[in-house]
Amino acid sequence: MRRLPDRRSEPPVRRLYVRFQAAQPNRHGRFPGVFALVNGLSSEGRLTVEQERFRRSGNDWFADHLVNPYEVDRRVYDRERYPGAAAWFKSTALPMIDRVSGYLEILDTHEIAWERLDSDEPGVILYEDPQQIVALPEMIAAVGS
Repeated sequence: MRRLPDRRSEPPVRRLYVRFQAAQPNRHGRFPGVFALVNGLSSEGRLTVEQERFRRSGNDWFADHLVNPYEVDRRVYDRERYPGAAAWFKSTALPMIDRVSGYLEILDTHEIAWERLDSDEPGVILYEDPQQIVALPEMIAAVGS
C-alpha cells in the first residue's frame, strides 16, 4: 500500500508585533498609524456623524486602556532624535487589536489604503509596556548612529 505524503499545512507563523498604518507614505515620507489617519479625517470634517461618534468613543476607550507612550517619555516621538519611531501592538494585546477593526472600516469607507504589518523585529525598541512598543526601524537607527 502506498502512503501519500503528509500534506498538513504548517500552523501560521505568529509574529510578536502588529501595526496598522497607511499603505503609502504621507508628504513627509512617514506612514501614519490608523489612529492618526482617522483623526486626520475628523479634523478635516470628513467623518459622518456615526463615524465621528465611533472615533470619539474608540479614542476614549484606548485612552482608558492603553498607555500613551508620549506621556511616559516625551522623547520616544521626538522626530529629530527618533525619526520614523512607530507604535506596534504586541500580538498578545488582542482586545486592542480587535478594536482597530472599526477604524479600518472608516478608512475603507473613505478609500484610504492601509496595511497590517506583522513582525518579530520592528526595530530598536524605545518604549515598552504590556500591550505595545514604540520602535525605531533598524535602517533609521543605523543611520543615526
